[in-house]
Amino acid sequence: RSMMRGTTTVSFVLLRHCRLRGAIPSMLLNSGNIQRSIVTTTSTTTTSTIDTTTTRRTTRGAAKPPAFGRLQAAFSSSSSSSSSSSLRRDLFPDSNSNDGLIGNNVDAAIEALYHADAVCFDVDSTVIAEEGIDVLGAFLGKAEEVSALTRKAMEGNTKFQDALASRLDILQPSRSDIANCVATHPSPLTPGIDTLVESLVSRGTHVWLVSGGFRLMIEPVADRLGIPRERIYANTILFNDNDDDDGTYAGFDETEPTSADMGKPKALGMIQKHGGYRTMVMVGDGATDAQAKPPATAFIGFGGVVARQAVKEKACWFVDCFDDMIKVVQARKD
Repeated sequence: RSMMRGTTTVSFVLLRHCRLRGAIPSMLLNSGNIQRSIVTTTSTTTTSTIDTTTTRRTTRGAAKPPAFGRLQAAFSSSSSSSSSSSLRRDLFPDSNSNDGLIGNNVDAAIEALYHADAVCFDVDSTVIAEEGIDVLGAFLGKAEEVSALTRKAMEGNTKFQDALASRLDILQPSRSDIANCVATHPSPLTPGIDTLVESLVSRGTHVWLVSGGFRLMIEPVADRLGIPRERIYANTILFNDNDDDDGTYAGFDETEPTSADMGKPKALGMIQKHGGYRTMVMVGDGATDAQAKPPATAFIGFGGVVARQAVKEKACWFVDCFDDMIKVVQARKD
């Protein structure tokens, strides 16, 4: 059919019952309806010449028809989807959409991890094989009360800032309490995390720790993994440090983005602005981690320590160990 707009005739070819990929432009050019299409652009004028079997028109200063833009977008989307699927097939030839890899958009998550220039990890039950605040609670003899509130926060059943304030009110940890806890109970790393971080760093990807836990307990973990302390977003506990006081608990810094619900997307937004990253991936076990997409390109749910159904349902890709992620990262040879 033809549409008349001023003095320009544009012929559309309606193609049905076929799957269109990058071959469409050549199909159109070789069809009986369109002999050739030439578009010449200068800084001041655009000349478009379309030759058909019945019509030859020349239009100066005319914009591309809307249909062209939609086709162009479709080609780009199809190409990207094809690339993602191809990468998955190459790395995991025995998997398919119904078996092996779990998630809402596994292909896109694999593609994002492969190209990521920044990967952000939650710490508790992801980088380390425990919840740091629960360990502190056990150290101070208040494990059961604190653990119950942690579970609610990670499942997304209560606002994070409320759970954080309630747990700290129960614990009232002093500076020396935290130092002694870290010294007597170093956090165990989750199997494979050291290899994953090393593989990311070796190819030039920046690794960040974004946690609702406490900076004083996370800094030693970052040191062990070779992650600079300035790439930590975590909560800061405040202490009374007067001359006659031994660092007693005085609250927490409520200006830290990770101290409140929806704090992780805010933190990732700040990270993205700071580093100018194009492709960021968030990895974590909790509902607050899932909130980080966007600005994260993909969210990879981790269930190797605790598998949470709510997280599995929201994850682009859900893994129970780091082996497959390591495989994707090491496949890129820069």
